[in-house]
Amino acid sequence: MERTVVVAVREGLHARPAALFARSAAGQPVRVRIRKPGGEPVDAASVLGVLTLGADAGDQVVLSTDSDDADAAGALDALERFLGRDDPTRPEAPAA
Repeated sequence: MERTVVVAVREGLHARPAALFARSAAGQPVRVRIRKPGGEPVDAASVLGVLTLGADAGDQVVLSTDSDDADAAGALDALERFLGRDDPTRPEAPAA
């Protein structure tokens, strides 16, 4: 399963946002990889791997898993939500 997402995080996936993203990926029930289009995938749960992408705000990234089940879809949904927030260091507002 694969999904292309635009990074909305203001700072991109650098420093603190990269660490928070990797922590979120590590908490998923499936292994997720991330890459820039045309690039090599890295483990999304690796802060160093995420930092090496050099993903800035507005860049596209591709999230992928080896599975096509509900756990994989949920993991990609969660990480897509993270990347879609301009400031992931602030808690998400509760769903209405």
